[in-house]
Amino acid sequence: MNPFWSNIFRGTGYEDSVAYFLSTIPIFEDLKPKELKLLEGMVHTRTYRPDEVIFHEGDIGSGMYCIRSGQVSIFNNDSAGRAVEQAQLGPGDFFGEVALTVQKPRIATARAVEPTVLLGLFRADLHEAINKYPAVTSKILLGLSRCISDRLQYAALKLHQFGSNSYPPADRE
Repeated sequence: MNPFWSNIFRGTGYEDSVAYFLSTIPIFEDLKPKELKLLEGMVHTRTYRPDEVIFHEGDIGSGMYCIRSGQVSIFNNDSAGRAVEQAQLGPGDFFGEVALTVQKPRIATARAVEPTVLLGLFRADLHEAINKYPAVTSKILLGLSRCISDRLQYAALKLHQFGSNSYPPADRE
């Protein structure tokens, strides 16, 4: 094909942009392209080597991460100090989102399994944006609230299933 014509039919590369990637994350799915561009300017790209710790259980959380590429293991240590994996996350997954709203200790450790690129959105940047872009940050916070609510409901259902399957029914007289 003539190079002149191939350029006309080639995509703009938007699908490879950070803004497009962020639009695929449930917290940010209601943002418009212009709002995603603002968010793109707020996130920080971090690269991790295999087995590099992103954060430790007990660290005070400062923000959330979205996995652009690679794999992340989320785990806790048991009483013998052995890692017990809770989840393995990949591209398009996110974690640590509660830290956007509160300064609390992390409840698990996150570690890169392979070369991994993360986009971090940190509480300090979000707080700064609240004054500059209140409409955009309101959408982000509503998306965050929706995702945390979904995860809380899922956890409650799992606990209910665990509770009802783990204990024998009470004796009735």
